[in-house]
Amino acid sequence: MEEVSTKPSGYKEYVAGLLAGVATVIVGHPFDTVKVKLQKHSTEVEGIKYRNGLHCTVRILATERVRRLYKGATSSFIGVAFESSLVFGIYSHTKNGPQPQVIIPSAAFGGAIISFVLCPSELVKHACNKAELLQCRMQVQGADLIVTGMFPGGSTALLRESVGNAVFFSLNTDSSDPHNLTDVGIGILTGGLGGVAFWSAVLPLDVAKTVIQTAPDKSCQRNPFQIYRRTGVRGCYAGLGPTIVRAFPANAAAIVTWKLAMKLLGIKNE
Repeated sequence: MEEVSTKPSGYKEYVAGLLAGVATVIVGHPFDTVKVKLQKHSTEVEGIKYRNGLHCTVRILATERVRRLYKGATSSFIGVAFESSLVFGIYSHTKNGPQPQVIIPSAAFGGAIISFVLCPSELVKHACNKAELLQCRMQVQGADLIVTGMFPGGSTALLRESVGNAVFFSLNTDSSDPHNLTDVGIGILTGGLGGVAFWSAVLPLDVAKTVIQTAPDKSCQRNPFQIYRRTGVRGCYAGLGPTIVRAFPANAAAIVTWKLAMKLLGIKNE
């Protein structure tokens, strides 16, 4: 019988995390596409008006086929795979036991590290979606944007990823066998619920980060608690529905793939 190692291998944990990220994009990217379509076409455009997510999906499949659901997925595969590799790898290397007092700081540390990657990449994403914002910031800030301007909302992103990953991994600590159908079902459930719990816990921070990053100038309010006072609870949970709908299947796929990869690579998940 093949011996399963309980010690970090140096790279295998990162490979397992990378595969989990690929699975996340395969399952989750179509949901992102539909969400963007719904947001962009909230009013009638060129004779098309989407009533809901299902109607939007059917129209996309009917007119543009499956490939349209994965438009722009290449960059997502690269980015999410890298981020997932980091967070799962760091978590696996720093965790030494299944106790909550070990899991929570390990997961939070992994989340804190990837926040330094996510913050500038999400800023670029926002800027690409709103070209005039980028132009405005370049005119005002000049070359400073490259150094300091790439991290507005950095502390909020760090808090979001630290808290969110601590919640996520706390719900995904079992060492189930991914070859057993019952355990696969458990992995789907815990992974999906972990994703839902992640975003339910930190969505206000994500909204605050988005507000901070899309602000036209530095004088904008950068305190997430002040943003809460201005927008209220409803504003802090803007986009909760589409986020939750995507979170369950995408994170379920990530956890099942991660555990299967760990098993195939000979690493025991404890």
